[in-house]
Amino acid sequence: MTLDPIQIRVLGTLIEKEIVTPENYPLSLNALVNACNQRSSRDPVMDLTDEEVRQALHSLEDLGLTGVVRDSRVAKYEHHIRTVLNLRRDETAVLCLLFLRGPQTPGELRARADRMYSFDGIEGVESTLGRLTVAATNGEASVMRPLAVVLPRQPGSREARYAHLLGGPVELGLRESGVEQRGSYGGAATESAAQTDLATKVSELEAEVAALREAVARIEASLGLAAADR
Repeated sequence: MTLDPIQIRVLGTLIEKEIVTPENYPLSLNALVNACNQRSSRDPVMDLTDEEVRQALHSLEDLGLTGVVRDSRVAKYEHHIRTVLNLRRDETAVLCLLFLRGPQTPGELRARADRMYSFDGIEGVESTLGRLTVAATNGEASVMRPLAVVLPRQPGSREARYAHLLGGPVELGLRESGVEQRGSYGGAATESAAQTDLATKVSELEAEVAALREAVARIEASLGLAAADR
């Protein structure tokens, strides 16, 4: 299951509206298009047409992720992601935020999740992310791939960011020594992120050792001059 950006936006919007405004859920096509194109709480902002959203709904319905409610004069749409992916409420809320706003840190997710799920603290968010970043069993036989991945920590950032994997491997542009490199983070992304963190720590330690050696050399030189004066 690999979804395109429009399918991701449609699915994330349906999840959000079910939790935040249940009185207006399921959504008509017009309401869904307007919600997908919101200027707030969306990254990136999109300008989708009725036809683009309709096509996304059809493909999501084929995957069992959405359905049509026909008990009114206007067809309305709902999502089935919790059933298909066997998600808990906290996992659904986190995935929804990642769908709608892209990669985020645990702190950002906790601050933005208030209307969808109330986490006790940052540890709760990290626990949820931990479950999403490992393979899970769906039923007795099938094993699902991880639904999220931790990304390499950005320079100067205290927290790592997380991204969902329903759109396939995450492509990142990483700038290192002025040269842009492309990185793909999929099933082995956690290991790659750990290797990146380790390399960063080794570089920092090497710089500290060099600085300490310089300091020791200065002290030794100073002591040598003092002895010579005596």
